[in-house]
Amino acid sequence: MFSGIITDLGSVRAIEASGDSRFEFSTGFDTVAIDIGASVCCSGVCLTVIDKGEDWFAANVSAETLVRTTMGDWSEGSAVNFERALKIGDELGGHMVFGHVDGVATAVSVAEEGESRRIVFEAPDGPDVLHRMIAAKGSVAVDGVSLTVNEVEDSRFGVNVIPHTLAATTLGALGPGDRANLEIDMLARYIARLLEGK
Repeated sequence: MFSGIITDLGSVRAIEASGDSRFEFSTGFDTVAIDIGASVCCSGVCLTVIDKGEDWFAANVSAETLVRTTMGDWSEGSAVNFERALKIGDELGGHMVFGHVDGVATAVSVAEEGESRRIVFEAPDGPDVLHRMIAAKGSVAVDGVSLTVNEVEDSRFGVNVIPHTLAATTLGALGPGDRANLEIDMLARYIARLLEGK
């Protein structure tokens, strides 16, 4: 489990396509402290570390993950948000993030608002109707970043991103038409399931 507080902005170092693709990531993390088998949230996608070096780690990525997330668009040099899994006693500064991407959202508009930046996203269509699980003043994870929703209008929702987050994550380079991994707040998903009686 994660909190949506990004602690490193790294990049894709190499991709080797095979049965499952192997992604290598450059990171500022102290990889000595990362065990093989550990979980790292990579722009919202929970991946398992299978190999590592002094300033990099590797993970296998299934074809399903490539199709259902933005990872299929990544190439060598693509910027990636990293967060290591929480430990008991860690500060939960964002909200409960699981690294299970629900769909890919698209940035519709990006505008400066004071020192922050207002980004409006379009939630993807699909059988889960994700926008029904997004609420004003609720939480979402966009590319693994915990954000508070300002408003919701049909399938669109807006967030404000502060300067620190713009500088420390991939959201600072996001423009209209760009895609981002979206994870709905798990509590909202369970409530929706209960209301549907499923």
